[in-house]
Amino acid sequence: MTTTKGLEGVVATTSAISSINRDVLTYRGYDIKELAHESAFEEVIYLLWKGELPTVSELDTFKKKLSENAEVPEEIFNMIKSFPLQSVHPMAVLRTAISTLGVFDQEADKMDKRSNEAKAIRLQAKIATIVAGFARLRDGQEPVAPRRDLSYAANFLYMLNNREPSDVEERAFNTALVLHADHELNASTFTGRVCVATLSDIYSGVTAAIGALKGPLHGGANEQVMKMLFTIGSLHAVDYYIENALKNKEKIMGFGHRVYKNGDPRARILKKMAEALTENNENKKWYEMSLRIEELLKEKKGLLPNTDFYSATIYHTLGLKTDLFTPIFAVSRISGWVAHILEQYSDNRLIRPRAEYNGPSLRPYIPLKGR
Repeated sequence: MTTTKGLEGVVATTSAISSINRDVLTYRGYDIKELAHESAFEEVIYLLWKGELPTVSELDTFKKKLSENAEVPEEIFNMIKSFPLQSVHPMAVLRTAISTLGVFDQEADKMDKRSNEAKAIRLQAKIATIVAGFARLRDGQEPVAPRRDLSYAANFLYMLNNREPSDVEERAFNTALVLHADHELNASTFTGRVCVATLSDIYSGVTAAIGALKGPLHGGANEQVMKMLFTIGSLHAVDYYIENALKNKEKIMGFGHRVYKNGDPRARILKKMAEALTENNENKKWYEMSLRIEELLKEKKGLLPNTDFYSATIYHTLGLKTDLFTPIFAVSRISGWVAHILEQYSDNRLIRPRAEYNGPSLRPYIPLKGR
């Protein structure tokens, strides 16, 4: 056996969902750039789950199913109210809430195709309501009920801020949701597939994936990017901060990627969205600071930004608190997790790799009295 640390370069399965080839990301064969510019997030969810883009009637039916299932059991929010809301990390709340949803789902342990697809709808619909509701409860406000006349992106922002978003805000958030929906066999997706490969239920698979996404080396990276921008504070302080960080060999979040060699294509799209969203408002400084950081890292280290870097500015400009960035990532990525979970169920084999042992060689047992 040969060992590859972090499984880098190891092909663990086959999948028809998304592909990264020559720095081009596709969903079911469609370039992410086209989907980000042209498609509503609901279309992308449908594409990931069904394999094809929906017709007008199929999309209308799909949107209706999502909106009809967006309400969350009152018991979930009552449970969240009992948490130490000012100190608990939102991802811990989300992990617990999604797991608890399975308790209230009478089909939780049914494994037939129809039941799993119905559970997928419920999970995708309710996760946005949970995240927005938690954010409001933490601020001493009551959750805002979802509306059936708004898009998925607009409805989330409405439930969060209790106002309809502008067209620019809705478009920016929709684009972010599309870009973060799936990314081949990333850490959280692989975790979800490993879980359900035991034939565990879809709620367990998504809960496991959320646990993996919580880490700062995965979903938590954009949160760390915004914290860095806050620490720097202003454009004129960027050069000094970056020079010191590089001198001290500190990791600068939001740069580099294990898979992309010539830059993350999602970052280029989000960069343009961040520029448009911050134009002529007080948040423009975050974009300008990010632009300068990108210039310095490219010049000094040859590093390019990944999707986390500019998404931080976008989420902050949309009024999202920094520790909500990762739960927002989950609101999008659950669409990809579910697609992979359904694909795993369709042609399942238990995922059970080996480990290269590097402990002591075989040795005799010594009874307790002789040690």
